Amino acid sequence: MLKTAASRYLGPNKAYLRTFHARRSIQQVRPNWAHSAFFASATLSATAVLVWCVSNNIIHNDVAAPLSIPKLGPGETEVLDSSINSTGIDENGSLQGVAWGSNKFHIINPTEPKVDVVQYPTNVSWLENVALRDLALHERHAACVDARGDVYQWGDGFFSSVSTFKPEARRPKRTLIGKDIVKVRVTESKIYALSASGKIYVFAANEELQKPKAPSQHRGSLWWGLDWLWRGRTNIDFVELFPREKLKWREHFTCITTGRDHVLALTSAGRVFSHPVNKNANSHGQLGLRKVDLPAPSSSAGDGPSGRMTVELNPKAITDPYAKASQFSRIRVPNGPAESLDTIDDETIRFCDSLFEIPALKGIKVSQIAAGSRSTYVNTDAGRVLGWGANEFGQVGLGSGIVLDAVTIPTEIILTRNLPLDVKSKCLGIWAGGDLTFFMEERTSSDPSRHIDVLSCGNGQWGGLGANLYTTSQANPVRVKNVSGLLEYDENTRSLAPIVPETISVSPTGHVLLTLDTLSRAGPGFTGRDLLVWGLNYDFQLGTGKRKSLPAPTILNRPEGGRFLLARKIASVKDMAGSVWRKQVDVEQCAIAGYGNSLVYWRIIGS
Repeated sequence: MLKTAASRYLGPNKAYLRTFHARRSIQQVRPNWAHSAFFASATLSATAVLVWCVSNNIIHNDVAAPLSIPKLGPGETEVLDSSINSTGIDENGSLQGVAWGSNKFHIINPTEPKVDVVQYPTNVSWLENVALRDLALHERHAACVDARGDVYQWGDGFFSSVSTFKPEARRPKRTLIGKDIVKVRVTESKIYALSASGKIYVFAANEELQKPKAPSQHRGSLWWGLDWLWRGRTNIDFVELFPREKLKWREHFTCITTGRDHVLALTSAGRVFSHPVNKNANSHGQLGLRKVDLPAPSSSAGDGPSGRMTVELNPKAITDPYAKASQFSRIRVPNGPAESLDTIDDETIRFCDSLFEIPALKGIKVSQIAAGSRSTYVNTDAGRVLGWGANEFGQVGLGSGIVLDAVTIPTEIILTRNLPLDVKSKCLGIWAGGDLTFFMEERTSSDPSRHIDVLSCGNGQWGGLGANLYTTSQANPVRVKNVSGLLEYDENTRSLAPIVPETISVSPTGHVLLTLDTLSRAGPGFTGRDLLVWGLNYDFQLGTGKRKSLPAPTILNRPEGGRFLLARKIASVKDMAGSVWRKQVDVEQCAIAGYGNSLVYWRIIGS
């Protein structure tokens, strides 16, 4: 029944439906024919025009060849600016420094006040024929030690009252004289210097604050009356730091290093001492102790006959462990003896005149010390590493299982966490700066060959980890690319030997300079050591001529072409005053990373 009804309904309309579909098909085909004809005619016209142009374009055989980009051969580098000299030696054979990056505060090129940035590595003449014992850069000021052991300072933070447009007035100025200084370290407001005899001095980073105090301002102390005997020729105000724990016979300080607010000192016997720069010196437990002995302020009588007072510098994690538990500000709870710090001025160099041995490291022989901005690291004589302090970015290197923002107790850092059980590891060196830490590790196993790896941890937001990644937190030390596990053939032993990184300079702002020892086993004709750069590059501090940050170590090339090699040579050396100090001196180029800039200077070997 249903089929019959449908047939009856569709039957009369079949002819109409066939006619409708046929008309629609014809209407659709006709426009396609029109389009095809149009495109065919356009194609024929274009072909005719092309044939006419080719047939009428006569090429003569004396026409110059078109320009082409030359291909670089093996070992060749691109020439960025042939007019620049970045070798550290001028055309007359004189020694010069090499600088690049930010010169906003006139640190890397103080004699050129109108130059705010140096895009490529470029020779700087203010270090002409000068070789230094040491050099340290801060954001607004800098200091160095010349061949005679005198300290010179410069920068806008030092010359606070000098006009910016007087180049000669902003040349490095001699400050600490006659102390035979061998090493200098800088903080925001103070300079710390180590002498060849093992004494440590502190003086102000600003020229105005270096004026000697009147004897009456020192409350008639005996040492001030005899100060002229041991102070030598210098005429600035400084303080010598003394250890609170007595040193052994012939034991002396051999190394110092500074963080943002704390100082570390290492003795010849392997003992480690710390010193607070200001009240924030133990904000994350980086001092390794809490109680410190300070000179009592002149307004109070003090708690003892010597006019001294004992205070506690408690880490913030202990003072207020729930500080980050709420987004609202919390009321600060009084913390006993620490409240007496409110009456003490920590900007003066007499805030603390002592060095304190770290209790947890007594009996442990330490071979190397390093300091980040708010963290501390030591390498023991057995090659085991201890670290403590700020750990928000994992810069202590304790692994992803430790989520503490501050580690207040010296804790061992395990570098073999990702290695097989039969592989033995030993730390050969530590370098730290800002929130980045680097370890040089030696791996040995049943295989007789040695392997050297560079591990990193901390804040790699701008690629400073060197592991070809960008991450704000890396608690588990990772291998740095391009410099780990490098081997070369040693002709003396007729076997493969590791290429060892010589030194690493870590900037507090996030870029890294690594000197690779490619000279010790090099053949004749090889002149220097490779310099590799990576990390933040906002101010051209990597010397590549671009602002692109690099997440992995990259060999630095000279703008005039060729690899940037740090050289060694024998030369005549002058002091910073321009007088000849000695002839036939062994010197080498040393690279240092500053705040948004980099500087290469000639260093006296063995100083």
